[in-house]
Amino acid sequence: MPELTEQQLSSIMPACPDPATWTTALNSAMTHFDITGSQRMAAFLAQVAHESGQLSKLSENLNYSAKRLTQVWPNRFPTLEKALPYEKNPEKLANRVYADRLGNGNENSGDGWRFRGRGLIQLTGRGNYRAAGQGTGLPLEQQPELLSQPDAAALSAAWFWKSHGLNELADNQSNEDDNEDFRTITKRINGGTVGLQERISFWEQAKTVLAG
Repeated sequence: MPELTEQQLSSIMPACPDPATWTTALNSAMTHFDITGSQRMAAFLAQVAHESGQLSKLSENLNYSAKRLTQVWPNRFPTLEKALPYEKNPEKLANRVYADRLGNGNENSGDGWRFRGRGLIQLTGRGNYRAAGQGTGLPLEQQPELLSQPDAAALSAAWFWKSHGLNELADNQSNEDDNEDFRTITKRINGGTVGLQERISFWEQAKTVLAG
């Protein structure tokens, strides 16, 4: 199967900060997890392009104002007064909002910050890091910062993709609605359809580039 070229990656994601490094990392990861052929590759690249700001953001931004905290987590921060102690304090915020969930310990454990969203699809929580580590062979629970590096970020994203059945959804089936399948892929990654239009734009561009 043809591999992604540096020129193709730059055409799909013009804001990619280091096309040469990312082309190598993505090709290795996609091959390892059977993301082969233009249909699977286009859908995968479109999704990671949106999730990672065209491969430029590998760690979750938790540097919020108090007002923004009340909008993002209204149940946890129903008032500005409750949000103020966490304003512009990413570590404290992560330990608060991710405590006692996703396999994390309590707020004092530091797990929320240690296992904050990282990688191309923002894996979050000790439990997800553990599962991704088992699936990729990388020591992600012991060395969570690995997900901020291209090779591990790409491999973990490709593992997530295959393990959640997204290769099959990306395949072009004559009796299926490809657009609806792509929407389903978005939901499995995002939990909803946030950024769907941008994801679709990347998808259309990727299909065109990879077909050429």
